[in-house]
Amino acid sequence: MAACGLLIAVVGCGEDEGVAKGATVTAYVVEPLCVEAERELERQRGRAGELRVEAVCLASPRSSKKLDLAAIGSNARQATEDSTAVAYIEPADPKASRFSDPILETASIASISSSSGSKAMAQVLRAIAAADSGSLRESVSESLE
Repeated sequence: MAACGLLIAVVGCGEDEGVAKGATVTAYVVEPLCVEAERELERQRGRAGELRVEAVCLASPRSSKKLDLAAIGSNARQATEDSTAVAYIEPADPKASRFSDPILETASIASISSSSGSKAMAQVLRAIAAADSGSLRESVSESLE
């Protein structure tokens, strides 16, 4: 009960409570996009409007040029288990997205497939800054559709 109270203060537990000013939210970024995404985040001083934004880098789901479905699932589930997660940035790869998107959709986490970590992070930051007072995850997700 106390944990949910804390979660409501941070990201609203998916409800329409909104996010407290100054709270920290997270964007998950799959390699090889992480370095560019982190640079963009630094350029924006780690902020989007009233919120702090952090990037969590995830391992590439490719090994020897083959997709590792277990790694894709693990990466996506890691994001869904984080109550502060609002976005998931991955390399443009329809085969990988086919497996990660359904997992992310269950938690209303926006998924961005891109060839540029910098551009994708800039999109996420704009979506966070423009979010309405309802559920941040849902607002970001709708904005990035």
